[in-house]
Amino acid sequence: MDDRGDHFDGVKLSRPAVDALIEAGYEALADLPDDLSTLLALHGFGPKALRLLTAARGEE
Repeated sequence: MDDRGDHFDGVKLSRPAVDALIEAGYEALADLPDDLSTLLALHGFGPKALRLLTAARGEE
């Protein structure tokens, strides 16, 4: 597997979280579901990644 780094569309996340999002077919913040909590079902994506993406969307 290629090293995808630790950023997803400019947001610094853990490498497992980035891998989980890319493996699920997401390429950008705009591609993510409205309810980001559904991403918690992805292996490697946890509460910290959820908080960071929520903040990046300006939904805090």
